[in-house]
Amino acid sequence: MKPVARPQRGARLWLVRHAQPRVAPGICYGALDVPADPAATRAAAERLATTLPPGIQVFHSTLQRCEQLAMELQALRPDLIPKPDARLREMDFGSWEGLAWDAIARSDIDAWTAAFASYRPGNGESLAAMLERVAAALHSLPPAEETARDVAWITHAGVIRCVAWLQARGGELPRSEEWPLAAPGWGEWDIAHRGI
Repeated sequence: MKPVARPQRGARLWLVRHAQPRVAPGICYGALDVPADPAATRAAAERLATTLPPGIQVFHSTLQRCEQLAMELQALRPDLIPKPDARLREMDFGSWEGLAWDAIARSDIDAWTAAFASYRPGNGESLAAMLERVAAALHSLPPAEETARDVAWITHAGVIRCVAWLQARGGELPRSEEWPLAAPGWGEWDIAHRGI
């Protein structure tokens, strides 16, 4: 499939969410390595393949639902060589992974809400730690003013929200009521500027 040539307007960051995962509704999953639906992954890759500009660098989360999309995309666009980056993984919910959200003690959910940035759900990863690793991934990109080359991250809703927060609020830590809820749908994307 031939890429669509688009005029360069400075390097952009494409934030692509994986296709719908094969997991029951209401289950807590972040670092849980669940696969994505193959047909939905293929459809998302087809849309991306006709939209991404030539020469874009592609990085993907090491979780299989993102790797599936990266490999499907490469099959359609052999000019794109996706590279894994563990910093693009979803939040690790520790012992909550794989549990139904309504099976997690209300007191634990309340404790997380009260100390939203520092609490480690299920003794997993805190939001502060996740923001730090996403910021490190952003800082590792060449500055947009030094390259006209776009970058795509095939990643998760949590990472995309982290980018939105970091670009809007920098190193400030969020409270639960401030956290951005908007994220692209399954297999969709947002386009952001490159810096924080």
